[in-house]
Amino acid sequence: MHVVVAGAHGQVARRLTRLLAARGDVVTGVVRNPDHTADLGSDGARPVVLDLERATVGQVADVVRGADAVVFAAGGGPGSGIARKDTVDRGAAVLLADAAEAAGVRRYLLVSSYGVDAVADGATPDGVDEVFVAYLRAKLAAEQDVLPRTGLDTTVLRPVGLTDDPGTGTVHLARSVDRGEVPRDDVAAVLVALLDTPHTGVLELTGGGTPVAEAVASA
Repeated sequence: MHVVVAGAHGQVARRLTRLLAARGDVVTGVVRNPDHTADLGSDGARPVVLDLERATVGQVADVVRGADAVVFAAGGGPGSGIARKDTVDRGAAVLLADAAEAAGVRRYLLVSSYGVDAVADGATPDGVDEVFVAYLRAKLAAEQDVLPRTGLDTTVLRPVGLTDDPGTGTVHLARSVDRGEVPRDDVAAVLVALLDTPHTGVLELTGGGTPVAEAVASA
């Protein structure tokens, strides 16, 4: 399998790359910062430097053409402001979808966020920082743009709070889950299993007692 990972230097993305490379898959990792290419190479990916806030559909399509799947795992990052929540968490996710369709790549995994339902229909949750509200709105807008597309087979994964604890190999995966925590290791393992499974739609992910493969199969 050939997988293109956008935002490949992120913590979940690097774990995903290492898992895919370890089983013999080909991974192309898209990053904005050329200083990150050495890390991607050590993870087993073929690095491509491309700024998804400025790239054209054609440029991204050239990168993903021939792949079996694309994964959007990019983000503006905790230090970014409201504007970059839109240009990265929404805009770059939509750009990747546009490019995948243009290149004939159907499988699309979008790493979103738990809690986006709180901003549905323009709602503003009480007591939430305005930058985080903008982040949730950008993630929800990306979901709403990508999911209806008939040219893509899209799975949206909404993990709860992420930790750096060692993965357990067991999770709870469903259309709706309670707030909690999940190790990044387990998020990456779920993404690998989703790449192997023809599931479409929205899934939320938290820690739990079901083995990853079984959780994905039953989802």
